[in-house]
Amino acid sequence: MRTTQPLARRGAVAVLAMLTLTTGIGSASGHEEITNALLTERSANCQDYANTYSAQATDIQNSQTFDAAIEIMANETICTIASNAVPNHDFNATGRFATRFSTQNQTYTIPANPAAAASPTPLSLMYDNAVFLNGVKLDLLAAGCFGVGDGNIGCNDINAPYRYDPMGGSSNFGADEHNAHTQPDGTYHYHGNPMALFEQDNPTQTSPVIGFAADGFPIFGSYISDNGTIRAATTSYRLKTGERSGGPGGTHDGTFIDDWEYVEGLGDLDACNGMVQDGVYGYVVTQTYPHVLGCFTGPPTPPSANAVAEPLGEHALGHHVIKESAHLGR
Repeated sequence: MRTTQPLARRGAVAVLAMLTLTTGIGSASGHEEITNALLTERSANCQDYANTYSAQATDIQNSQTFDAAIEIMANETICTIASNAVPNHDFNATGRFATRFSTQNQTYTIPANPAAAASPTPLSLMYDNAVFLNGVKLDLLAAGCFGVGDGNIGCNDINAPYRYDPMGGSSNFGADEHNAHTQPDGTYHYHGNPMALFEQDNPTQTSPVIGFAADGFPIFGSYISDNGTIRAATTSYRLKTGERSGGPGGTHDGTFIDDWEYVEGLGDLDACNGMVQDGVYGYVVTQTYPHVLGCFTGPPTPPSANAVAEPLGEHALGHHVIKESAHLGR
């Protein structure tokens, strides 16, 4: 993947030896160092990113530096992204992680030729939503709902009302400056805009592909071309008016995903937070709900049976870890 800046730090190449698969997937074609990289490529084909990548990242609060290792492999039908879950940027300057960060061995398999289904698939606690090109996953749903148990965890009925939005303004889940934190096993993961990977301060061109969803469709950064004007894409969700009719009461302030409603045509994006750009469909990172994707336009990759609930910082909301297929090295 091309980046916009020279990168100075080296040293994670040896770690990549841990990330060798024997699955019949085409091997990576080279190597690139991506510490603090801002991506530029807009190819929607995951096969075009086949390579090995390395980086260094420091857990700021714990003054510990880690070597990141990512390998992307592909054949005609699937792409596999393997990583040790270390981001390509420093992290945890502002977080309140309930569990200290630790490296992982994880793989994610996505279809190389995604296709829209007859109808969207809702997000589920049984799927990780996506993986970014730095090898760190995206997990949007919380497993905490108002009125279920202590409200912090155990809300496994996807249709239960008043599910907390981890990115909601009133949520207290210990995220750092990258909208990320750790799961109980120390896995670092994002809940929204990674605040990295694409230019956000003064973009002069449309945003690159920064990852892929579980259905294989690409995820673009926030900035689109509006007849030549570069601007942030707008979601078609808005906060409901008035007050909640039950549950916690109060105004619809974004604390719960139920506070939002989809209005077709309100913004640039569809109900799944996607749009067609240059003839290619993909999801787009947005400043407000649903943050990255609101549903799957295509059928997501079937998950593994693993599901682990996690506390989210001091206010122990929870969500489930999924889609970690066969762990590397086993």
